[in-house]
Amino acid sequence: MPRLTTMLAWLLAAALLTGCTRTKEDIVAKARDVSTRAELERALGKPSDITKLGPVEQWTYKASNGNVVFLLVGDTVTLQAAGAGGDDTKGKK
Repeated sequence: MPRLTTMLAWLLAAALLTGCTRTKEDIVAKARDVSTRAELERALGKPSDITKLGPVEQWTYKASNGNVVFLLVGDTVTLQAAGAGGDDTKGKK
């Protein structure tokens, strides 16, 4: 019985790690035809980060190879962008 429990624990851990490896391309593909807040959340789930400025929200989804950012105005998705995920200004003057 302990052997079965250990195996199940490893399988669960592997499944969780695999679920965290989506790429920017995967995220963009899943969100390709979304136009509303509800559709975006249904397609991708809750964002990693939300920044608000008045009626504008920036939803950031972390990917294994960077970030994907969606700009929402009210309930409408107006823009999407993918980036490296780090501080892109390092070393630039």
